[in-house]
Amino acid sequence: MILSDRTIRDEVAAGRIVIDPFEADLVQPASIDVRLGGQFRVMRNSRVTHIDPFIANDTLMDVVEMTDAERFVLHPGEFALGHTAETFTLPDDVVGVVNGKSSLGRLGLLIHATAGYIDPCFSGTIVLELSNVSTLPILLRPGMKVAQIVFQRMDRSAERPYGHPALGSKYQGQSGAVASRYSDNASPDV
Repeated sequence: MILSDRTIRDEVAAGRIVIDPFEADLVQPASIDVRLGGQFRVMRNSRVTHIDPFIANDTLMDVVEMTDAERFVLHPGEFALGHTAETFTLPDDVVGVVNGKSSLGRLGLLIHATAGYIDPCFSGTIVLELSNVSTLPILLRPGMKVAQIVFQRMDRSAERPYGHPALGSKYQGQSGAVASRYSDNASPDV
């Protein structure tokens, strides 16, 4: 079941869903708009020859910090990581789904490649996988409404929610545009 605007506000007021900072005017009929944070990670295309997901590579991406007054230029065909300005903590019976804003999608901005799902009990900022599929650069401003999150109530609480010791939840408590931690997985013959 998708949570309505009233239910989202009630869940936040009860402390079951934590959104920090929470601004009631961002609540939509069946979602909440989220704003873009000020940290980005951009591929070092000119210095790295390939990506091996099983090998941690701190030189793969440059970190770019932007103030609210600055603009981040996402060039055509470029990929960057961003994050929500808001931090989220979900209860063990609610999941979140990240969707792009239609108006930005119509300009060629994609918000996520595969990470559009927020597990029950996740806590942290949401990392956005930003891609420009248009033929012109897109200016992104920290603080702009960039995506929306739809909350869905599960049929029962998760037995092993995100953060459970048996799961190896690599992104619990993340802050900012956190890079891939895929290399934490077991590696085949590296």
